[in-house]
Amino acid sequence: MKVIVIGGGPAGMLSAISSARLNNKVTLIEKNNILGKKMLITGKGRCNITSSIDIDEFIKNIPGNGKFLYSSFQNFNNEDIINLLKNNGLEVKEERGNRVFPVTDKAQSVVDALISEIKKYNIDIKLNKNVSEILVKSNEVCGVKLDNGEEISATKVILATGGKSYSSTGSNGDGYEISKKLGHTIVEPRGSLVPMTADVSLCQSLQGLSLRNVKILIKDVEKNKKIYDDFGEMLFTHFGVSGPTILSASAHLLRYKNFGKNNIKLFIDLKPALDNEALDLRVRRDFEEFKNKDFKNSLEKLLPQKMIPVIIELSKINPNKKVNEITREERLDLVKLIKNFEVTITGFRPVDEAIVTAGGISIKEIDPKTMESKIISGLFFAGEIIDVDAYTGGFNLQIAYSTGFTAGM
Repeated sequence: MKVIVIGGGPAGMLSAISSARLNNKVTLIEKNNILGKKMLITGKGRCNITSSIDIDEFIKNIPGNGKFLYSSFQNFNNEDIINLLKNNGLEVKEERGNRVFPVTDKAQSVVDALISEIKKYNIDIKLNKNVSEILVKSNEVCGVKLDNGEEISATKVILATGGKSYSSTGSNGDGYEISKKLGHTIVEPRGSLVPMTADVSLCQSLQGLSLRNVKILIKDVEKNKKIYDDFGEMLFTHFGVSGPTILSASAHLLRYKNFGKNNIKLFIDLKPALDNEALDLRVRRDFEEFKNKDFKNSLEKLLPQKMIPVIIELSKINPNKKVNEITREERLDLVKLIKNFEVTITGFRPVDEAIVTAGGISIKEIDPKTMESKIISGLFFAGEIIDVDAYTGGFNLQIAYSTGFTAGM
């Protein structure tokens, strides 16, 4: 059987591998000059390969149509990808949060191991080639057409061209257009795991400040409803907020219907290890030590330097007031401010800045057991082009491996 795989990312490579293992004649077509280009920037260049959690728990970490992936995960799971890499000479290690990384700390090692597996089979790799059209006859695929006019015949075609995030790596959404021409419905692509825009003046004054070990809560204050909470790292930027906890929060928030004007608030607990009473004791100790100093010079032991002027302004305590003149009420308000630092969330950064794309080919038009189109016979989908997306932690790459392997089968 002649199989064409369009897209040389993790989904495309696993599609080619699993199809070639079944003795199919496989051609892998990639528009870039290398395979796995986008994979090289994942995990800040280290590649968070997968998660070590039980595969049944994976679904809980996939807010975007997770249940659609049950069959794919049964066909190829996190242990399978780890074993495939080990069989190609790459050992892995586990870090906090069940995140699995290559021992080399280099995404290139993961790509090299996948290419090593590809080379075991007689897979024809065509680089620097762009597919403009999937050819169909009597509602069944019969090949593909390249943008130079060349046609290549095929019995089956797997479309694994990715979403719209990081378009510089080649995932510019052209797979959506190809699918749309064949009658498929495209759920509007949006950025998931994407930085969020927020109160600009506040965030710009804190730009570049990275907070570790903080607790965040995102809430609809209009409805007094909690949307998401997390613990970990975040970052202030010139446009708003970013960092691991914020990116995961965005996956929840983009599905939240009541996103109106100024009703979504981010509350940051800057001292989550201390409750209000314990923090008050800590502040009182610092105030005792600095009792003869001005208030503006009394917070250096408690807060990052960049945050002190902002906290002082928001506290409404005169910065030149002597510490021993600060009232109990003012001190308790300061404690409350440190435990509930408030930022207004206004929206999301563009999809091109997102780690993954939410939206894509509607899952209603794909058979979850095979990844085959319900509209065009012999057409299969794999990876980020499908309307599925997950949190950070290796889940999105596992989706790519599992759906790719299933499509190849």
